[in-house]
Amino acid sequence: MKRVGIALAGLFVLIAGAQAGPQRLLTPDDFYKLRTVDDPQIAPAGDWVAYTISVSEPDGSAYRSHVFMSRYDGSKTVQVTSRPKEDETAPRFSPDGRWLSFLSSRIDDKKNDQLWFMDRAGGEAQKVSDFKGNVGDYVWSPDGKKIAIIVSDPDPNAADKDDADKPAKPIVIDRFFFMADVKGYLGTQRDHLCLFDVASHNVTQLTNGQFDDALPAWSPDSKSIAFVSKRGPDPDRTENWDVYVIAAQKGAHEHAVTTFTGEDNAPDRFDLPGYPAWSPDGKWIAYWQGGDPKMIEYATNKLAIVPSHGGTPKILTPSLDRNVTYPTWSDDGKSIQFLVEDDRTQYLARVSVNGGQVVPIVSARELVAEYTKAHDRYALLISTPVLPPEIFVWNGNGAPRQITHSNDWLKDYKLAPVHEIAFKSKDGTDVHGYIVMPPNGGSHLPAILRIHGGPQLQFDDEFDLDQQTMAAHGYAVIAVNPRGSSGRGTAYSAGIYANWGGPDVQDVLAAVDYAVKQGIADPNKLAVGGWSYGGMLTNYVIASDARFKAATSGASIADILGGYGNDEYVRDYEHELGTPWTNTATWMKVSYPFLHADRIKTPTLFLGGTDDMNVPLHNGEQMYQAEKSLGLDTELIIYPGQFHDLTTPLYLKDRLTRYLDWYDRHLGHHG
Repeated sequence: MKRVGIALAGLFVLIAGAQAGPQRLLTPDDFYKLRTVDDPQIAPAGDWVAYTISVSEPDGSAYRSHVFMSRYDGSKTVQVTSRPKEDETAPRFSPDGRWLSFLSSRIDDKKNDQLWFMDRAGGEAQKVSDFKGNVGDYVWSPDGKKIAIIVSDPDPNAADKDDADKPAKPIVIDRFFFMADVKGYLGTQRDHLCLFDVASHNVTQLTNGQFDDALPAWSPDSKSIAFVSKRGPDPDRTENWDVYVIAAQKGAHEHAVTTFTGEDNAPDRFDLPGYPAWSPDGKWIAYWQGGDPKMIEYATNKLAIVPSHGGTPKILTPSLDRNVTYPTWSDDGKSIQFLVEDDRTQYLARVSVNGGQVVPIVSARELVAEYTKAHDRYALLISTPVLPPEIFVWNGNGAPRQITHSNDWLKDYKLAPVHEIAFKSKDGTDVHGYIVMPPNGGSHLPAILRIHGGPQLQFDDEFDLDQQTMAAHGYAVIAVNPRGSSGRGTAYSAGIYANWGGPDVQDVLAAVDYAVKQGIADPNKLAVGGWSYGGMLTNYVIASDARFKAATSGASIADILGGYGNDEYVRDYEHELGTPWTNTATWMKVSYPFLHADRIKTPTLFLGGTDDMNVPLHNGEQMYQAEKSLGLDTELIIYPGQFHDLTTPLYLKDRLTRYLDWYDRHLGHHG
């Protein structure tokens, strides 16, 4: 959809272009219609693009992911896989274009993903791997003869089928970092690099030990594999990821090519960090280097290249105070493309291997989430505030061209205009964000302050179904990026370092003040809510300001001292706050929503998943109990079997419905 920028009452706005025909408004009942496009992969010849689409089961019980392909010119789309009640992910073309491979747990009682091949000339897909553990990632060698695969060790404590009726075995823990969301309690099993022979299906395990390996990348001559791993005496205690190289043969030994004491292309720093990338001549490896390890996720990384045999890296973006991911080389080896996260956007850029100016090459008020390339042709995953992620193609000239239309059902709906805003916080700091207005407009509206998680994330130029539905329900939605957010450099992100609930509270309250001053928000009908750190900051906000008539706090914590040893953040805690027994005052300071819960006057809906090990449910239970003790109107919603991020469509719709019902009840709003 075309968007135009205009000035209105002091706001800079991005609005949906003219929409013809009957216009409905979104409701939670439309939730299951959304189709999520992901993982674009362009064929070696550049003529097709493979990708996945995830869609809800009709009853909301699960999302199912299947593989699709579209012609580069957009003239044809085919669904490649369609097995009911199964998922197929990670489509990849073989270098000669004959095979389309993917991962699936089809016919596997243990639900481990295995590697499958599908002949593009026709026929059924064939399972070609039979690992006891899960296949997490894989990459074809350039000559098409081998595949580098990341495989998880099988759980040695898993019960055999013959022991199904016996009590579960005790869980033995002896690691410093001993729990992780989704994975659960961590034992001795790790992720290792294996070599799969395409012709014989034989497997060679290349790496061993109590280390995790990730992100394999082949050298151009198909003789070596780069990957990232965290080694040392106790990898659990650090974030010291390095890039390694190993020969693709039995008995080979890996060697580190980077030695930075922080993160080098860490697989867990970003949702999609990108792989190390070999230069066309095989002499260099491009990757991103993290910032000061003591600054943990607040630090901004840099694009770097290092000799493939090891040595001194060259930082190509020393003055770019923005996070970078997804490096790829130009065919001539003279430049590198990569993604840049920047103030509510993410764009594709290029820089010379000699350094110099960073040049945006695909940039607009949009989010370029992923891309792949085949020579001069690109396939990109792009979203805007009024367009869910879709596949676009680009040949280096003009603007990218959309070739998938997976959510055209939205053309029948009147979407909410999204306004970019900028304002001053209490101390004069510039803060940026959005206001999403009801599609039918209005003024002095009931308003919801939405707060993102992280905190080192940002609200960006991406479609947000929750915000769109809230606006369609008649609310002005204020979505702001306070200090702690990424996208505006290290200093801005680190503005809340060891000071949670300080500057960030002032920033989000300033956003509300701005919306009231502009005549958009009714100061007597304000609500607030968020998930993860968004829920955590919600707790800080309602313990600091009584103006909000309702709040929703999901997967959040308020008793930070009580969080030590109960979640997956021990490394972050000790870097940022110190240990509780040596820096008790800081831990008590950032726990003020719980320790001073008597300041809270806002009725709050608390929500969480039973299996969350990121911010475990007991944290929300504590705040629910506190508000209940204080006689406030409060509820606790528990989603069975859910981790930190809810993944069951039924529960996601339920959460959105409960948000609206809670806000409506306490703000006297009737949609």
